[in-house]
Amino acid sequence: MSSSPTPDNDGKPPSPLRGDLTQGAIMPTLLAFSVPTLLSNVLQSLNGTINSIWVGRLIGEEALAATANANIIMFLMSAAAFGLGMAGTVKIGQRFGARNVDGARRTFGTAVGFSFIVMTVIAAIGFAFTGPLLDLLGTPGAAWQLAYDYLRMLFVSMPIVMASIILQMGLRGAGDAKTPLIFMGVTVALDIVLNPLLITGWGPFPELGITGSALAMVIAALTSFALMIVYVYLKDLPLRLRGPELTYLKPDSEELKYIISKGVPMGAQMLLMSAAGIIVVGLVNREGMLMTAAYGAAMQLFTYIQMPSMAIGGAVSAIAAQYIGAGKWDGLEKVTKAGLWVQAAMTGTVTLLLLAFDRPALVLFLGPDSPAVDMARHIQFLASWNFIIFGLTMIWTATMRAGGAVWVPLIILGIAMYPMRLGFYYLTYDWLGSDAIWWSFPFSAFTALVMAWWAYTYLPWREKAHAETAGEAREQSQTDGMPTGRFKPDM
Repeated sequence: MSSSPTPDNDGKPPSPLRGDLTQGAIMPTLLAFSVPTLLSNVLQSLNGTINSIWVGRLIGEEALAATANANIIMFLMSAAAFGLGMAGTVKIGQRFGARNVDGARRTFGTAVGFSFIVMTVIAAIGFAFTGPLLDLLGTPGAAWQLAYDYLRMLFVSMPIVMASIILQMGLRGAGDAKTPLIFMGVTVALDIVLNPLLITGWGPFPELGITGSALAMVIAALTSFALMIVYVYLKDLPLRLRGPELTYLKPDSEELKYIISKGVPMGAQMLLMSAAGIIVVGLVNREGMLMTAAYGAAMQLFTYIQMPSMAIGGAVSAIAAQYIGAGKWDGLEKVTKAGLWVQAAMTGTVTLLLLAFDRPALVLFLGPDSPAVDMARHIQFLASWNFIIFGLTMIWTATMRAGGAVWVPLIILGIAMYPMRLGFYYLTYDWLGSDAIWWSFPFSAFTALVMAWWAYTYLPWREKAHAETAGEAREQSQTDGMPTGRFKPDM
C-alpha cells in the first residue's frame, strides 16, 4: 500500500494529513508550533543550569570546570551531526508539504542511519583520544582527571543521543512539535533526579562522583529515546518505519547527497558562532577578572533572550519547508512576514523584561555586593537588544534554508561575526574602550539584517527551490501515477 495520500482527481482538495502545517491560518499555526519548541529549549537550558548546580555544590569548583571543558568538546564534535539533522528536517518538511510521506520516511531513515554511523566513528575516536583532546584544550590540572572521566562516559552515549536528536528534528519537520517537548520533559526530569543520587550514592545507588553526573545524563537520554520510539509506534506517527521501510535506515546515496551538501554548511554555521563566542571571551578576558565575571553573568541572561529567536526561526523553517514542498509560494511570503512580527514581539518582550529586572537576575549569579553587577547591567543595556535585530535576520535565513539555500546564510553569518564585529572592535577600541565589545554586537547584527533582507529579496533562491521541488514532484507523480498539475506553484 502506498504511503503517500492519493490526490483527488476531480478537483477536490486532498484529504487532511496529520502534521500538515500548510492548512489553516498562518499566525495561529506559527504560534502553536513555536511555543512547544520554545519550551523545549527552556527545559534544555534549565537542565544544564541545574546539573551545573548539582556538580558545583556536591563535588566542587574543579568538577564544574571539568564539565565546562568537556561540554566544549562535545559541542564541537556534534556540530556536523546537527547540520545533517537540520538538512534532513528541511527535506522531510518539503516532502511532507508535497504529501510524499514515503519520501519523508526515506529522508528520515537516511538521516538517522548516517548520523548514527558518523557519531559512532566520532565517539570511538573521542573515547580513544580523550586525554590529548583535553590537553589541546588546556584543561587545568586539577580538573583534568574529572573531565576525562566525565567526557569518556558522554562519548559512549553519543550515537544514541544523536539519533534521539535527529528523531526530534525529523518530527518537527513532519509538523509535530509536541512529541519532542514531551520527551524533552522526560529527559530533564530523569536527569535532574538521577544526578544527585548517582553523584553522592544515596540509598541503593553507587557513589560515582562526576562519572555519576555523566551517567545520569546517559540514562535519561537513553530512557527518553526508548520511550519516544514506543510512543511514535503506538500513535502511528507519520515517520514510523515498518517492515520493508526499515531498510530506509541504510543510507541511500541520493538522499545522502542532499543531506551532506546541505548539512555541512548548516553545521559550519554552528562552528562559526561557537568560534566567534570564544574570540569574544578572549577579548573580554583582557579587560580583567571583574569584567569576565560580569560578562559570564550577562551571558546567562543572553541565553534566555535568544530562546524565542531560536524557537521561532526553527518553526518558520519547518513551516516554510512544507509550503515550498506544497508549491504554496504566496503563502510562503505570509509565513515569513508572520515570523518577523512574532519574532520582534516575543524577543522584544523578553529583552525588555530582563532589562527591567536585570539587577535581581544578575545578583543570582554574582551576589548582591559584587561590583561586577553594575558592569553586567551596563553590558546588558548596550548589547542585549542586538538579539531583536539578529532574530529578524534568523527569519529570513530560516526561510531561505527551507528552500535549500544554505551557503548564503553561512556567508552572511561569517561576514557579520568576523570582519564586521571584530573590525568594529579594533577600529573603535581606542575611542570606546571596553564598550567597543558591547557595541560590536548590535553593529554586526544590523549588518547581518541588511544582508539577509537583500539576499531574501533579490537572490534567485526561490527559483532554485521551485526547480528542485518541481523536479522531485514529477518523479513522484510518475512513480505513483499522479497528475503533475497539483504541484504547480500558486505564484
